[in-house]
Amino acid sequence: MRSKAPLILMEQMVMLLVFALAAALCLQAFVKSDDLSSRSEARDKAAVLCQNAAETVRRYGGDAQNALSRAAEDLGAAYSEEFVTLSLDYDENWTPIPTGDCGMERPVPYYRLCVSAGSPDPSDPLTVPYRADADLSDPEFSGLQRAMVCVMTGSGNADQMLDTLFSIEIAWQEVSGRD
Repeated sequence: MRSKAPLILMEQMVMLLVFALAAALCLQAFVKSDDLSSRSEARDKAAVLCQNAAETVRRYGGDAQNALSRAAEDLGAAYSEEFVTLSLDYDENWTPIPTGDCGMERPVPYYRLCVSAGSPDPSDPLTVPYRADADLSDPEFSGLQRAMVCVMTGSGNADQMLDTLFSIEIAWQEVSGRD
């Protein structure tokens, strides 16, 4: 009579292979859920940051140049008079990076708050077609100012395109005589 040991050994190896495959699939699911969770957390923080920046800009009101320059001072952001844009970079822990330290070296990942006057192309918030000498008011409604507020993320390479986490368009009424 033959021994059943090789058959039992083969059965145990097949069961071990099935368990190893199941463990690999579970591990992949946990890694994917962790990535989704961290992305969702970053999107939530970006939404709050956009809302705070939008309220700061609207608080100052008036023309876009005045509102964005004063909001930049308030937020500690860099302001570009040429393109009527403010920007502020954050590290991976959402700690603001001082404007003087915004060189080519960036932490990985990093986030950028950007507020642009007018209504730039929402698919590419970095393209701002407006210059400081342009009329930034809404052509349909006299005295209505608009801006795009967005938070983007990058991987540390200054040449890489940034991925938009969250963006909103804001509008406010230009009131003469308001401080």
